[in-house]
Amino acid sequence: MIVRLRDLSKNLNNNINFYLLYGPNTGLIDETLRDIIRPNFTKNIFNYEESEILQNISNFEESILNKSFFDDEKLIIINRGSDKILESIKNLMMKNITETSIIIKTNNLEKKSKLRNFFEKDKNSICVAFYEDNYQSLITITQKFFREREIKISPESLNCIIERSKGNRINLTNELNKIANFCQDKKSVEIDEILKLTNLADNYNFSELVDQCLIKNKKQTLNILNENNQSLEDNISLIKTFLYKLKRLQKLSTELENKKNLDLVISSYKPPIFWKDKEVVKKQLRTLSLKQIKKMAQNINELELSVKKNSQISNQIVNNFIYENLNRSNN
Repeated sequence: MIVRLRDLSKNLNNNINFYLLYGPNTGLIDETLRDIIRPNFTKNIFNYEESEILQNISNFEESILNKSFFDDEKLIIINRGSDKILESIKNLMMKNITETSIIIKTNNLEKKSKLRNFFEKDKNSICVAFYEDNYQSLITITQKFFREREIKISPESLNCIIERSKGNRINLTNELNKIANFCQDKKSVEIDEILKLTNLADNYNFSELVDQCLIKNKKQTLNILNENNQSLEDNISLIKTFLYKLKRLQKLSTELENKKNLDLVISSYKPPIFWKDKEVVKKQLRTLSLKQIKKMAQNINELELSVKKNSQISNQIVNNFIYENLNRSNN
């Protein structure tokens, strides 16, 4: 059955042993597991990847069903679940297990997903969707963080932290923890300190590289590219930086088609664009059409899959993508 996040704690331990937590907000899923679900269970916790279970489903099911007298109760968390695990879950539900609770956590599931549909309709299980944070929810988290620590911070600095976290709750948490360590004996934090501390979850050079690529500044883009020898993790971070900036450009470009006034569109965007970035964002919107932005975002998603499948040549794949976009005509 579908349960809203705010009602989840009321539905725990109601003789329900199966949970599906899904959605793009993986940071909030992790927080919910840590702060709401785990404190309600005194059971031993075991983490599995779905791929591990699928290699030997019968062993997995037997380990749950063939419980010895000395076994403790268990909480099993299955990461990156998909439709492939559904039949095994159904088998376990039919056995009416009571000593073991199973939580499946995964990224976004489409409406046609069999796993999602089953959990939404089944009255003996719980299904919770975790949607992406919006600007207001991230502001609330950040304001609460500084209020609890009695640290003064300007609205400009708050916006800067959120902007540099790319609208991602995990990035935001990491940046806030970094600031907390810096502010242990301080009662205020200034914008210059924020800028030094929040060189983003990814490298500043990556953000600069993406900005220059999106305005087709070939010389500067290649200079930054040649200064860095990226690892696979760096390339994934670079791809996510591209995707974040392209999503923002797509929203801005759509607004621009309606309002026509570039300055108004930039100034009214949420989360607010940091003042130092406004000029380069304007250049990007003048350089790329909405159609080009959408196409590039689609190519970025394909690029991420290609890099993960061919990790040994990830640098070559990413560099080729950048070269192609620098040389692609705007027509």
